[in-house]
Amino acid sequence: MKKLMLVYALAFIANWIWETLHSILYINYKGGLITDFILFRAALADAVIILVLIFIGQKLGRYKALFIATGGFIIAIIIEIWALQTGRWEYNSLMPIVPIIRTGLTPTIQLAITAYIVEKIVFGLKNQKIFKYGT
Repeated sequence: MKKLMLVYALAFIANWIWETLHSILYINYKGGLITDFILFRAALADAVIILVLIFIGQKLGRYKALFIATGGFIIAIIIEIWALQTGRWEYNSLMPIVPIIRTGLTPTIQLAITAYIVEKIVFGLKNQKIFKYGT
């Protein structure tokens, strides 16, 4: 349980930082300003997604990292396509666009990268003293 709480906390922090940094690549959210509260909510949702990916991934043995990164990538693409088609948000001219799928680069890779990093920090550094405590 402690590790799941750590996963959620680290996933939230990583995604809050990511959301804040790449928010400059968007024009708006639902036609309005992108506020700190919107970024906070997005990071909370991202952390839930990552928690689920890592929880399921832990059951897959040696394929867990592949599942977590691929799952994060696919989920991000689905979210981006849906959000763009429904006008939930809009990119500005600075957002690099991924060819073929036509989604923004930073949101497309976000969940895959942050989930992978969080999984490695919590479960991949087992020999580090800071992470040696009960499950």
